[in-house]
Amino acid sequence: MRKDDILLFVTLRNERIRLPYFLKYYRDLGVNHFFMVDNGSDDGSREYLEQQDDVTLFTTRASYKRARFGTDWLNWLQRKYAHGHWTLVVDVDEFFVFPFCDTRPIRALTDWLDGSGVKAFSAMLIDMYPKGPIGAQPYVEGQNPMEILHWFDSGNYMISKNEEYQNLWIQGGPRARQFFADDPDKAPALNKTPLVKWDRKYVYANSTHMLLPRGLNLVFDELGGEKPSGALLHAKFLNTFIEKSAEEVERREHYAASREYLAYVQHMKESPELWCKWSEKYINWRQLEILGLMSKGNWA
Repeated sequence: MRKDDILLFVTLRNERIRLPYFLKYYRDLGVNHFFMVDNGSDDGSREYLEQQDDVTLFTTRASYKRARFGTDWLNWLQRKYAHGHWTLVVDVDEFFVFPFCDTRPIRALTDWLDGSGVKAFSAMLIDMYPKGPIGAQPYVEGQNPMEILHWFDSGNYMISKNEEYQNLWIQGGPRARQFFADDPDKAPALNKTPLVKWDRKYVYANSTHMLLPRGLNLVFDELGGEKPSGALLHAKFLNTFIEKSAEEVERREHYAASREYLAYVQHMKESPELWCKWSEKYINWRQLEILGLMSKGNWA
């Protein structure tokens, strides 16, 4: 590992089918090295990752929940290995997009952030989904999941500010309207700060939703301008989602006794479709900027 390498950190369990495209996507984006924590996979994920030259693999069968949903594991690894590096922290079903990502590598972004004195870069999580029933089109290993998940919500988002930690809190999208329609305040948070110029003094306090020191959460502009931001295209709703949800309900290792996955399983019995007449078909990052879901700010 070289001192200027861009690093990616992730925890996973039983994601073998997703790994080839996930690694290819981030290698093509410009990530140099991957730190991956396998939490007791039994589907071949660990064996596959052991064969990858740019992956440093850690394994554990300890409780994901008791490690604050993997946050403690990654905080420790970042403290030990990531000081002075730009780091991405994502899930295996999240795909980072940023201004000009179709023509510039991620190092162009981090170089600009370094030159601007910016330490943290935000990205809104955007749930992608198919038109038609979830699971109708099988996902094939190595496939770009966006070939199946073409659609997203262009609006339907709620934003508030956490005054104590100075971060924005975003909820909404298809999960709020489909799975949490009766109580949208319990819908998953969509605000994330996945890209950080890491220092061993930093920690993620609540997944990638919130950082300490609090100043790292000031990734928005309150003076009328726009700070650059990106998006995380969330490829959760493939055919693998149905089996995965049932497994996570059984394990009870996710937040609030896996309340989110309980909602998924309950509504999946009705074979819901996330697509609606207001759904937007994804084109590229420029479309997300026009819709106000990300911004290039003053980066030209």
